Amino acid sequence: MRKVNMIPNIFLILALCTGPVLSQSYEDKRCLCVCSNPAFVLNDTQSTNRQLYIANVPPDKCNCEMVVLPHVGISIKGRGQALCPQCECKYEMRNTRVIMIVVILVLWLLMLLSIYMAFIMCLDPLMKKKKPSPRRYREDGTEEACSLLAQEDIENLT
Repeated sequence: MRKVNMIPNIFLILALCTGPVLSQSYEDKRCLCVCSNPAFVLNDTQSTNRQLYIANVPPDKCNCEMVVLPHVGISIKGRGQALCPQCECKYEMRNTRVIMIVVILVLWLLMLLSIYMAFIMCLDPLMKKKKPSPRRYREDGTEEACSLLAQEDIENLT
């Protein structure tokens, strides 16, 4: 019997368990600002294009000055106060742990249904072999029997 080295297996398990925790580069909280196009402020044109600005700031700093102006600072040349009244900023929070759990449950459900389908597909040929072929009944004399019964009924009534 050959002795199996367990150290590589342990490192593999640890890498698989800690990999998703270390690779989380997304944020659960963000400030989302929707503003008109900065060209609208500069040219005084009636443009309806909207721009989206996203930043990771605390809830009390979710406003145009902290999110939008750092992105467009030089391009609007000091007219930031004309752009800010046209912005709508809102702070959003999401629970990624709940999202992750729901996705895992859906994947498990799909896996279980796939296994069930494979099981049924394996049983299908076995069920078809044991199923007896349907017998065809002969209808010999059924019309004759009905006519004889009808004649007897008529004779009994008279």
